[in-house]
Amino acid sequence: MKIEEAINQKKFKTEFQKATVNLIYTHNWLNNKFKKFLKTYKITQQQFNVLRILRGQFPEPISTSTIRNRMLDKMSDASRIVDRLCKKGLVERRVCSTDKRLVDVIINEEGLKLLSEIDLHQDTIDIAKNGLTVEEASQLSDLLDKMRND
Repeated sequence: MKIEEAINQKKFKTEFQKATVNLIYTHNWLNNKFKKFLKTYKITQQQFNVLRILRGQFPEPISTSTIRNRMLDKMSDASRIVDRLCKKGLVERRVCSTDKRLVDVIINEEGLKLLSEIDLHQDTIDIAKNGLTVEEASQLSDLLDKMRND
């Protein structure tokens, strides 16, 4: 569906305004679909992001500050997200071996198992597959990178 139809607006001041509105609308659409999908696994998008970061680091632990730096949502409170994942039994905290003042986090078997279950539904996660070719997805990613280039 075209953005004009989706928001019932026929005119935009410029193509740049139209692209900006379309990007915001699509971001919200994508977020809602992804939230609904992850709700079946009883985790949030931020928790999923942290679990994927930890799996990528596995078997090495990492600090919450490193997690925070690698998160997609820079406004998230990594420490609180880790607390919730610990309570769910998906990650573990350990005292840092090199600096006793720091706490390291590592994904455990339950966390890895949950991500493996989610991975079985990769087509659902890769929502861009629903209307784009591989080449178009690559082009979109390149254009988004270009747009963020300050």
